Amino acid sequence: MTEYLTLGLILFLSVLGHNTTVIYASILIIGLKVFGQITNSPMVLEYMGGHGLQLGIIILTAAVLVPIADGTVTIQTMIDSFKTPIGIVAVTAGLLAAISGGFGVPLMQSNPNVIPALIVGTMIGVFFFKGIAVGPLIAAGFTYFVMAVVEYFN
Repeated sequence: MTEYLTLGLILFLSVLGHNTTVIYASILIIGLKVFGQITNSPMVLEYMGGHGLQLGIIILTAAVLVPIADGTVTIQTMIDSFKTPIGIVAVTAGLLAAISGGFGVPLMQSNPNVIPALIVGTMIGVFFFKGIAVGPLIAAGFTYFVMAVVEYFN
């Protein structure tokens, strides 16, 4: 029952903060949980827990590739991105975010007790700082890097 209260609180805060992404995600998860209880089969929720991250990454990547498909971004515009300071910073930021996320997935899989803290941090960023809920993956990567630095100096 506490999971419904927690999800309901997240939904409520999302509505207050006008964050439609988290509103839809909360409704989806509440719906999957209810569906699993009605059918006495939590398989759909378990599937989402096990494969949702990968599915989300696929959908997000596909959305990022749309400008290439519609011709807005060409090979020339990609090459030109290396010619301006903001382009170089953006390429570097994208590189660091991808690397961070790459380390974040294994960290979340090998150390699941970090996930609640990542969720709390992401929700704080979403609700109070107008962030977007892609944070847990990158935050896990940052967490990995910080842990690696701390381990190195110990």
